[in-house]
Amino acid sequence: MNRPDAANRSSGVVDKGMVLFIASLATFLGSLMGSSVNIAIPTIGKEFAVDAVTLSWIVTSFLLVMAMFMVPAGRMADIYGRRKVFLFGVVGWTITSLLCALATSAPMLIVFRALQAIPGAMLFANATAIVTSVYPPQERGRALGINVAAVYAGLSVGPSLGGVMTQQLGWRSMFFLNAVLGVIIVALIITKMKAEWVGARGEKLDLVGSVIFGMALVGIMYGVSVLPAMLGGWLILLGIACLAVFVWWESRVTHPVLDINLFRQNIVFALSNLAALINYAATAAIAFLLSLYLQYVKGLDPQTAGLVLLAQPIMMVTFSPLAGRLSDRIEPRIVASTGMALTTVGLVLLALLNDSSSLEYIVVALLIAGFGFALFSSPNTNAVMGSVGRSYLGVASATLGTMRSVGQMLSMGIATLIIAVYVGGVQITPQNHASFSIGFKLAFMISSVLCLFGIFCSMARGKVHSDVLAAPPSGAPTPGGRSRQENS
Repeated sequence: MNRPDAANRSSGVVDKGMVLFIASLATFLGSLMGSSVNIAIPTIGKEFAVDAVTLSWIVTSFLLVMAMFMVPAGRMADIYGRRKVFLFGVVGWTITSLLCALATSAPMLIVFRALQAIPGAMLFANATAIVTSVYPPQERGRALGINVAAVYAGLSVGPSLGGVMTQQLGWRSMFFLNAVLGVIIVALIITKMKAEWVGARGEKLDLVGSVIFGMALVGIMYGVSVLPAMLGGWLILLGIACLAVFVWWESRVTHPVLDINLFRQNIVFALSNLAALINYAATAAIAFLLSLYLQYVKGLDPQTAGLVLLAQPIMMVTFSPLAGRLSDRIEPRIVASTGMALTTVGLVLLALLNDSSSLEYIVVALLIAGFGFALFSSPNTNAVMGSVGRSYLGVASATLGTMRSVGQMLSMGIATLIIAVYVGGVQITPQNHASFSIGFKLAFMISSVLCLFGIFCSMARGKVHSDVLAAPPSGAPTPGGRSRQENS
């Protein structure tokens, strides 16, 4: 037990272990939902009789809204308190899980999933920031490794548990389970997490910037999802224009929702976030595509398909804490880049799948990709969170979360576009398995190229473990993780 940083303390002694446990349990809950929903997609499609493109929006709507609200949620946490926003997030997550369980049509489920993303942003934007707030730099990699491992534990349990529950109790049971777990976490936050962390008390939330940022993401991400239609191109251009306006506005407003200087003056922060964006864009659709492949092409039931998909997250949860500890001693860029290289190998192997590929081959490819992702994620998170001062922790965590959501959205957009081109707006049947397989291969080939490019971005970020830092302007974020005001 130790005391949090004085600039962030509003109450007495903090139990670091309990804070880490609660934050990790909450992130476990979110990843459990995501991975279990993926495995239930074909069953939901059969119940509501909808095509694969519509089904993809059950995932896509969540990712889109999550990306829109992640940075504003992180900024709100820095201003009003990370524990407070975190608690609101878990409460909202619990309520919207119940709504999803009660959905009676695909459009209703898509809307409820979009609503669920708002408290989800509050939850995910703050879990990492809270952990970083209570652990000193020399212990941060290990703690973040455990937190990341909790995410992968949810990914590990999700496919198998989701498969069993979908097959035995129906897909709605997963949402009811999330609601029950949410109630437990709310009780833990109220009774065991008494401290509060406020990094930017008294500053104002930039509502104008938040709206412009949301419009930019909607334009770009929704535009990608409706390609190759002409509307998609126009929406992407509109999103890029909004992004340019957002950068202009944030450079002039007194209290920006996202300090652009974090990208301009901090190469570790900028390239670490870019590496995360590329990595998620290359890998996020793996579970979605393989779930369709295993159940439609290979003819597996949801339970068996879930067990096959378990291979990747098992490697993640096993090796993420080790990777986090390594990043406390070895430059994060070296560990993370090695991981991204291994992930590239796994994606290439998946791109070579065909109708006769064995389950053993698929498992080996997933094990390699999972090991690579474990080596990448914890060190990359450590690099991002260690590159800014404590007053920026909420925004840094939210920015990394936004990169994850945008990357996942782009990955799903690529997958949806390819399915739309090769299969069309119809349900996947034996008659179009050959077309689906062609699109499936193309999607993994594109992912492999993206991941290969990401290796170079990861290596270019520079050193994090440096004892010599240039003195920045007062209050500016430094590569070492503190501003001059905080050190004074």
